[in-house]
Amino acid sequence: MPLTTDFPDIRRADAGTALVSTWLVPTADLQRPAADAVHTEWEHQERPDAMLSLTTFLSTDGGHLLHYAQWTNDDDHREWARTRREAAVGRIDEAVPGIRRPGLVRYRRYRSYVPERPDGRRPGLLVVPAFATTGPAAQRTLADTVLGVLAREHVPGLLGAHFHLSQDGTKVLNYAEWEDLSAWREFADRGVSAELAAAIRAMDGVTPVPPEFPAPPEPGVSPLRAVARYHLYRSLINVPVPAGTASPAAGRAATPPRGDRDDLPRPPLPG
Repeated sequence: MPLTTDFPDIRRADAGTALVSTWLVPTADLQRPAADAVHTEWEHQERPDAMLSLTTFLSTDGGHLLHYAQWTNDDDHREWARTRREAAVGRIDEAVPGIRRPGLVRYRRYRSYVPERPDGRRPGLLVVPAFATTGPAAQRTLADTVLGVLAREHVPGLLGAHFHLSQDGTKVLNYAEWEDLSAWREFADRGVSAELAAAIRAMDGVTPVPPEFPAPPEPGVSPLRAVARYHLYRSLINVPVPAGTASPAAGRAATPPRGDRDDLPRPPLPG
């Protein structure tokens, strides 16, 4: 399984499900050993073909890891979890005791906004705002509205916003790739973020979820900065993106009001 230091291809066409989970570590110095233990475990076991990739991010506060896994389908992942997860987790816990696991959420990517990157810039920061929703209609309304604003405003330093809808209709995750921390801070204090916050407050069936692991507040600045932030640690690619079926190139800009140019078939959505 090739190791990379690149962000995963969120828009790959064969990713039918995205599994997102956080792992809490007792101390900041255990972040990297925990991440290494996860990737070592996957490297040394027989991997299902349905497992496409696993990417691990380290929180900037040192308190936890974020895992983003792509599989072709949920059934194969559930079978792996039923038959092999307990042994794998046991070996990880032997290497790094004290990890706590609140659980994973099953998402499907819905739509993405990816602006042009003429200079080949790479993401340096991941931010994942989350929202509670009352069903599929509210999920789509939220995603479509935010993506429309982002496409219209062309936010500096935002390299990608990938909206994921939980399969049970109760959550939306914005997997947002930023050039760096300063770009994120500038956005958090600009009028665009206030416009988005007002639009979301006006939506029926949508509630911003306070971050479970917020970044420390900064005096005198927007509370948006409390959202947990991450740096990429490592990606494992089990199955490369099939030739000829890769997602649209990063250099294709979004077209308002849809907020993307993602013309690949999307996986079926709940409801």
